[in-house]
Amino acid sequence: MIYVLVSLAGLVALTHWRASAHEAAAEAAHPPAGEIVTVDGVPVHYKIIGSGPDVVLIHGANGNLNEFTMGFAQMLAEDYRVIMFDRPGLGWTGRLPAKAGAWNAREETPQEQARLLAGAADMLGVENPIVLGHSFGGIVALAWGLERNDETAALVLVASVSKPWPGELGPTYTVGGTTLGGALLIPLATAFLPESYVEQSVGEVFAPQPAPDGYAKHLGIGLSLRRESIRANAQQVNALRPHVVEMEKVYGTLTMPIELVHGSADTTVPPDIHAQRFVNDAPNANLTMLPGQGHMPQHSVPDEIIAAIDRAAARAGLR
Repeated sequence: MIYVLVSLAGLVALTHWRASAHEAAAEAAHPPAGEIVTVDGVPVHYKIIGSGPDVVLIHGANGNLNEFTMGFAQMLAEDYRVIMFDRPGLGWTGRLPAKAGAWNAREETPQEQARLLAGAADMLGVENPIVLGHSFGGIVALAWGLERNDETAALVLVASVSKPWPGELGPTYTVGGTTLGGALLIPLATAFLPESYVEQSVGEVFAPQPAPDGYAKHLGIGLSLRRESIRANAQQVNALRPHVVEMEKVYGTLTMPIELVHGSADTTVPPDIHAQRFVNDAPNANLTMLPGQGHMPQHSVPDEIIAAIDRAAARAGLR
C-alpha cells in the first residue's frame, strides 16, 4: 500500500513538473504580441494595427489574438484600425475574479467577457466599433452589442455561436469543466498530450480545408495547452448554453447592422443550428453562406470576411 501511494505521489509530481516545464517553454516562445492594459485588476492583452474606422476582433475557443495575425488582420489594417484582444484566461489575458458560491466559480459568461473587453476598448479610445467575433468570440460579440446597442456600429459574426444547440458537449468539456476533472485530467493533458493529437485536432477544426502551414506554431498552441487556459476554456464552453438561451430572447432588440458569414461545411458550429436561424431573429441581420467552407474562413477565404466588414461599415455609415 505504501509503495502504491509513493508511486502515485511520484506520478503526480512528475506530471506537474512536466506541465510546468511545457508552460514555461510555451510562454518563452510566445511572449505577448501586443501590450497589456489593466481593467478592474484584470490584465487584458491587446494588439492594434492600421488606421481608419475601428474594428474589434474577438477570437474563438482555445485561441488567442494570434488567430488573426497570419495575414487577415494585416489585410484589414489597410482600411481600418484593427484592435485584437485575448479573451479571459486565454493568451495573455487574465481570468476574472472567482464568484463565491457559484458551482463553476470562474465560468466567465459572454456578458462578463464582453464587459471586460469593452472596458479595455474604452481605455484605448475605441469609438463606435464594428465588432467581429469568430466562433465562441461571436457570442461575446453579440453580448457586446446587446449591452452597447447604441455604441456599436455593426456586428460581424464569422462561423459564430448564436443559438442554443441540441445534445451534449463532448467529454473534453463536460469533464474538463468540473473541479475534479480539472484537477486530475488537465495537468495530464498539459504534460503528456502528444503532438500528433494536437495536429489532428487542428486539422479537424479546419476541415474540409487544410490548416495553413505553421498555423499551430504561429498561434502558440502551447499557450492554449497551459493548465489554466485549458481549464478556462472548458469552464467557459461547458457553462455557455444557458446564457445563449437567455440571450436569444432579446436578439430582436439589436438595432445595428449585422453581417453573418458561415461556411456550409462547418461541422464545429453548424450553420443550420446557428446562423441560418439567427438571421431571422435580428431586424438588420444579413447572412452570407460560403459553399464548401469549414469553420475557419478567415484563413481560407479572408477576402469574403473583409467584404462582410466592408458591407457592415457601409451600412453603418462609416464608409
